[in-house]
Amino acid sequence: MAGGCTGDDGVLIADRQSDVQIDSRRYRVLVRQVLEAEGVPPGTETAVTFVGRDEMAELNEAHMGHTGPTDVLAFPLDLVPGPQTPASDTGIGADPAGAALAGDIVVCPAVAAVNATAGKGSRPGHDGSVSAEIDLLVVHGVLHLLGMDHAEPTEAAAMRARETEHLRRLWSHS
Repeated sequence: MAGGCTGDDGVLIADRQSDVQIDSRRYRVLVRQVLEAEGVPPGTETAVTFVGRDEMAELNEAHMGHTGPTDVLAFPLDLVPGPQTPASDTGIGADPAGAALAGDIVVCPAVAAVNATAGKGSRPGHDGSVSAEIDLLVVHGVLHLLGMDHAEPTEAAAMRARETEHLRRLWSHS
């Protein structure tokens, strides 16, 4: 298993699985880019943890009441400005050091690998690779931290549009 990496940007990446090789730097940069594009203040702390199927199944059962592993879970900690929350209306919480805390995202690369082929073409530029699927899951998780959801058709359309915009930017530079 690979370790984690963090930068001065407040993004922590932890890799606790061995199914898929993770480019920690790629996902740290991606999280920061999405947060910045959504108007979240620099330094807002966010963690992305990559886990195996068993750990994800446990988390899914404990927090969502669902059996088996899922591809991504998001655990918002504080309200940060994002697509659903204008900066003037936020109640950004801070840790004792003064940094805002967005929350935690947990991704299961093994589930992403199973879903990658089905995801091909789901967004412009999604080539069906595991990397593209994980990119999508990370962006999806960040948007959940910022208050976006997909329970209703209008919410789902708005979230999908934001995901597509962020992924288009990433994939045009990859």
